[in-house]
Amino acid sequence: MHPMLIEYLFIVCSVFVIGTVVGSWLNVCVHRLGIEERLWPALRSLAYPPSHCPRCKNAIAWYDNVPILGWMFLRGRCRHCRGRIAIRYPLIELLTGVLFALLYVCEIPLEWNISGGALAHPYGPATLYNPALSLVHVRFATHLVLLCALLVATFIDIDLRIIPDSVTLPSMLTALTVQTVSGVVFLVPIWYQTPTMGQVFTSFALPFAGRPDGDGWLAQTARFTGFPEWIGQHPHLHGLSVSLAGLMLGGGVIWGVRIVGAWVLKREAMGFGDVVLMAMIGSFIGWQGTIAVFMLAPLLAVVGTLVPMVIWKTRSIPFGPYLSLATLLLLFGFKTLWPRMENGVIALGPFLPIVAVVMLVALAAMLGAWSSIKRLLGWDEPALEEAWVEEWLPGDQLAYLAGERVDERQGQWRSNDWPGRLAGRGQGFHDAWRNSGHR
Repeated sequence: MHPMLIEYLFIVCSVFVIGTVVGSWLNVCVHRLGIEERLWPALRSLAYPPSHCPRCKNAIAWYDNVPILGWMFLRGRCRHCRGRIAIRYPLIELLTGVLFALLYVCEIPLEWNISGGALAHPYGPATLYNPALSLVHVRFATHLVLLCALLVATFIDIDLRIIPDSVTLPSMLTALTVQTVSGVVFLVPIWYQTPTMGQVFTSFALPFAGRPDGDGWLAQTARFTGFPEWIGQHPHLHGLSVSLAGLMLGGGVIWGVRIVGAWVLKREAMGFGDVVLMAMIGSFIGWQGTIAVFMLAPLLAVVGTLVPMVIWKTRSIPFGPYLSLATLLLLFGFKTLWPRMENGVIALGPFLPIVAVVMLVALAAMLGAWSSIKRLLGWDEPALEEAWVEEWLPGDQLAYLAGERVDERQGQWRSNDWPGRLAGRGQGFHDAWRNSGHR
């Protein structure tokens, strides 16, 4: 048995407990952040009012708020009104605790070796800067912020089909700040190349530029191995550049897909919340990780949407949960997934913008072909009727004035009718008050 195994298991269990407590707070975020659209009022709503039953409005005692156990002791019902408490609350707490523990195991190995772990890379922070173990925990804490944001965005998107800025913008600002201040929370450098990546790049470039010999930029790029010198000399500037590059590429890719989809389908194909969500993800994992998530998410979406589309005939599918799931798969399966991505599309380097344009054109052609097939098979979606908007029209005003409880002299000149008629209807004093006693 490893001499540090007991201590390590104790820490992992402690991280799990902390995760369940954070999961209880995430339940509050899911419930409140989706209600308020404005950023600052939404953030203030997390602090006030305190946790209470939405039915009887009684405050929830601290011992009833204990994650998972509180719901079990209450048997899923409010202590005061006996109203049902959804089982989703303890499940989110349990899920958060499990993900916290798994992420700790991935990032902090048993040997406490900063160069180990599932997120280790030959050109990672341990190789470039040899940071202290405390700074490795900073990267772990930063990824916890990403994990929490992904969970909240996922459940709000499932419930309301929106991703509020109050979830993504504070997390994005956190990533930019921590990346800049620490400089050691990135997965891979903003630019690097391994010998295998050089071979892939050369084989891809040959059809376009012939044999890359000589001292041209193509030959220099093919021979390059390692990372630029400025990355090792300026860790804080490098951290900021990693975050900004991931933010811009993540938001730009989804924005491009959104524009192409709206142009081909003649309707909104993807919400702007997905654009900001992908930008937030990119600010944490860099532009290379953003490409990996963008390639994984559609595959997960295809598998995940078949059942709802076939059984429940669902046409509107939230894409945010699949972006979140792809990000988590990248973090937890980094050692398995990253070499495939690194020696694949990421190795293309300077040719990636050309590949992106080709993929957008292919997407437009695919969506156009799918729309044509649906029209031929009669699967066209019914035209959306204009949403009914409640409006007070002139006819409504006339109907109101003709009601039995309005002033019978509405729209008429003052008359000298016999006052007993109004007194018999119980309206004498009301008429005197309305007309100041003048007949």
